[in-house]
Amino acid sequence: MEWIQAMDYWHWWSLAIVFLIMEMLLSGVFFLWMAVAAGLVGLLVWWRPELSWYYQFAWFAAISLLSVAAWHLYLRWAPAGADDGNGPKLNRRAEQYVGRSFVLEEPIVDGFGRLQVDDSLWRIEGPDCPAGTRVEVVGADGVVLQVAPAKAAE
Repeated sequence: MEWIQAMDYWHWWSLAIVFLIMEMLLSGVFFLWMAVAAGLVGLLVWWRPELSWYYQFAWFAAISLLSVAAWHLYLRWAPAGADDGNGPKLNRRAEQYVGRSFVLEEPIVDGFGRLQVDDSLWRIEGPDCPAGTRVEVVGADGVVLQVAPAKAAE
C-alpha cells in the first residue's frame, strides 16, 4: 500500500499512456476520457506535489465521470449522423452527389452515359439526353449515379 502513497505525476502520465493504448486496441471512446483524466491529475500532482493519494484518486474519478458524461451529452446534441463529412455517407461517395446538378459533356444513350464529377468519371443512368443538358443527380445505385433532367430555374 506504500506505493499508492508515493503516486507521483509521472505515474499518472504513464497511466494515461496505458489508457491511450487500451483505447487504440479496444476502441469505444471510454478509455480516452480516462486517459484525459489521468493526464489532468498528473498535471495537478505536478503543480501540487503534496496532494495526498486519496485526493488524487478522487480527482481522477471525478474527472473521468464528468468527461464521460460530457461526451455522452455532446453526442446527444450533435449526433454522428450529422453530414459533416464524417456522417452516414462517409464511405458511400456516390450518395454525396445526390441533389447536385451538372452539365453533360457526353450524351446519355440508351439510358446510360458518363459524367465528369469533380475529379472522377462516373457511369450515369437516366433518360436519353444530348450533351450540354443540365442534369440533377437523383439517386445512386452502387457506383452508378441516377440522373434526371434538371428543372429550369424560375
